[in-house]
Amino acid sequence: MEDLDQTDRKILNLLQQDASLTATQVAERVGLSQSPCWRRINRLEQEGYIQSTQAILDRHKVGLEIVVLVNIKLSSHGRKMLDEFEQSIVDFSEVVECWTISGSMDYSLRVVAKNINSYETFLRSKLLQLPHIQEAQSHFTMREVKNVTQLPLD
Repeated sequence: MEDLDQTDRKILNLLQQDASLTATQVAERVGLSQSPCWRRINRLEQEGYIQSTQAILDRHKVGLEIVVLVNIKLSSHGRKMLDEFEQSIVDFSEVVECWTISGSMDYSLRVVAKNINSYETFLRSKLLQLPHIQEAQSHFTMREVKNVTQLPLD
């Protein structure tokens, strides 16, 4: 982050808010001409500050009404088993986030589903079919208070 000057931070903040902005539009908002701004954006992409550009969908409009936070405890922790578990999770489209965590549980997942029945089907037919799962605790979310993708750069 030390390699970023104030203009780079402004560019990244603008692109986090709206990745569909053109280099010309970004340049106007940060006080640069189009070519130097495009070069900065390209450098930020090349250096990995910008990983990808995606559309963020409204999960309700696409029929995914529930979010479940699932904590997983594994029965063993061998390297091969951890790699197999993680690869299985990566392949499950219902799992939109997976984190290794500290404490009494090993992983925390964020799962999206159409409804409680579709979550139960996912849980029984996919997740709990994986070997070495000792425990799975499901926490159903009630109301979304905050869900942002923008990182604080200040």
